[in-house]
Amino acid sequence: MIDESQNPDFSTIPDAVYQPRRRRRLQLVWIIPIVAALIGASLAIKSYVERGPVITISFPNGEGLEPGKTKIKYKEVQIGEVKGIAIAKDRSHVVVTAELTREAERFLVADTRFWVVRARITGGNVSGLGTLVGGSYIGVDVGTSAVRNSTFKGLDRPPVVTMDVPGRQFVLHAKDIGSLDISSPLFYRRMQVGEIMAYELDKDGSGVTLNVFVRAPFDQYVKPNTTFWQASGIDISLDANGVKVTTESMLTIMLGGISFQTPEDRFDAPPAQANSVFTLFSSKEEALKRPDTVVENYVLVFKESVRGLAVGAPVDLRGVTVGEVSKINLELDPQRKQFSMPVEIQFYPERLQARYRSTSQQRKPVATRELLNSLVEHGFRAQLRSGNLLTGQLYVALDFFPKAATAKMDWSKPVPEFPTIAGSMEQFQASLMQIVNKIDKLPMEELAGDTRQAIKTLDTTLKNTDQLLKNVDAVLVPEARSMLTEIRKSLDDVRSTLAEARKTMGGAQQTLSADAPLQKDLREALREMNRAGQSLRGLADYLERHPESLIWGKKEK
Repeated sequence: MIDESQNPDFSTIPDAVYQPRRRRRLQLVWIIPIVAALIGASLAIKSYVERGPVITISFPNGEGLEPGKTKIKYKEVQIGEVKGIAIAKDRSHVVVTAELTREAERFLVADTRFWVVRARITGGNVSGLGTLVGGSYIGVDVGTSAVRNSTFKGLDRPPVVTMDVPGRQFVLHAKDIGSLDISSPLFYRRMQVGEIMAYELDKDGSGVTLNVFVRAPFDQYVKPNTTFWQASGIDISLDANGVKVTTESMLTIMLGGISFQTPEDRFDAPPAQANSVFTLFSSKEEALKRPDTVVENYVLVFKESVRGLAVGAPVDLRGVTVGEVSKINLELDPQRKQFSMPVEIQFYPERLQARYRSTSQQRKPVATRELLNSLVEHGFRAQLRSGNLLTGQLYVALDFFPKAATAKMDWSKPVPEFPTIAGSMEQFQASLMQIVNKIDKLPMEELAGDTRQAIKTLDTTLKNTDQLLKNVDAVLVPEARSMLTEIRKSLDDVRSTLAEARKTMGGAQQTLSADAPLQKDLREALREMNRAGQSLRGLADYLERHPESLIWGKKEK
């Protein structure tokens, strides 16, 4: 059974009363984290908003580059920083990721260039010494293109000339690079006015192409007809003009270099356009003889030896080069059995034109055919001459020879033939041979026999006279002895004269000619000498009979 006394009394339980829930108040301790979070968020938003562009640059290697440390500078002002470096998938290069400032975004155009600045010694230039202390950095050369870009290929070396340097670039074509290199100097009138920026081998392998830069204001002196040549090292040439040693400067001896020049008579031409193409010649001589626009070919036929004449030898007109030898041939005339040496030359008729000081006077074209015909009629000929006695090299000289045989220009041949005359050396040899032939025809044996007989007679007479004087000297008084001494001196002079005559006769065998009057004069002199000997003999006989005559004189009969 259930005990009712144990049942609870619900009447005693109080009624529940509803109370609204109380709101929690923000405690002060949470204010600091909230403010920090707000500041961090604002900084993050500001950083994102002000974040500069991110670019990638390819370099052959990562030498001197460190993420977070390597700076990017333009004109020595920091505009960015390297954020990461990765190796390319093909492992041929490294890819540098860099972040630039927002102000540097306008620098990112297609032709902007990047390179690693580090200490370098190239030729005569030393650069980047400051990186030994501060470390390497990436340099920037801002381009001028309007195309935006974010991927770049870094340069292997710093650019020779930055794009903000005033001046113009030109293109040169050459057969070979010689001793030239990037940064090799350009000279104008021996002043350095530019540098070589780059070079590459032509696609067909026939030559090289060089990009050069000429600084302002010197770029205005580059005309469309300007000639460029290599001025590298020391140029030593040995030709018909002698030995030449030429150098542009001490800098070109070490680094090589290029010089250019504009013909003075064409200096009023307008400046050449940028990126104009020119030919780079190997030497100054080759460059300066190419401006002639009119080149005429002629052949010169020589009968003499052309040993010492080489292709490229000058054709000289009284000291002025008006052409050059282009070919040397040999021809045989089967009928006459004679050899001839045709020499082809290139003639520059423009160099015969008068140069006027006044610009108002224009040069008139020269009618070459009429001019040469007139000159040849007045003895204008070509002749081989020695340009250097040391080397024996020859050149072709054009000059007037009034006594030359009559000749005319032969315009009927494919290459017109210009008349020639024998060289001066050939004429000298011919004259010398004529003298030798005349000397060979002299009766030298007969002449020498007469001379020996005359000398023998004179020698005997002198011996007798000397013996007589000795005898007289023993008996004469002192006053007469002095006179005899004078006579002895005179006899010594005669003996010396005879010795000289003997030498002269020896030389006469080589120099006398058969038709010259010298032979007759010599025989007459010998006869006179024989008569002199006979007179001396008579004098000696008389003194032997009358020695007192030396004192008292000859007695009158």
